Amino acid sequence: MELKISSRSHADCAVVTVRGEIDLYTAPQLQSGLVNAVDDGARRLVVDMSRVEFCDSTGMSVLLSAMKRVRAEGGDLELVAPKPAVLKILEVTGLNAVFTIRDSTDDLPMAAGSNASG
Repeated sequence: MELKISSRSHADCAVVTVRGEIDLYTAPQLQSGLVNAVDDGARRLVVDMSRVEFCDSTGMSVLLSAMKRVRAEGGDLELVAPKPAVLKILEVTGLNAVFTIRDSTDDLPMAAGSNASG
């Protein structure tokens, strides 16, 4: 299964929506998307995981790396609405205590499909 990544930004916040499976083969694509968001000035990186079916340790490593990068810039990374399979991996690895995890995409700073104006 391929990985699809889209992002939208408002001020210093970027919402990165990820769809598909994050594994050894697709993790570099995710890393590129997250790094680009930080390089473009995002200090709050919100990763919408609601459509991620699977995430292995490579994907978790990419998320951790992005979190460290954005925190070094004074920001933070949040995961939103991970599916039960992904949430279980976060819990088993203890990463649920490391990441800020929001339950619902309703918590996204910019609602899907809306054009928030500043």
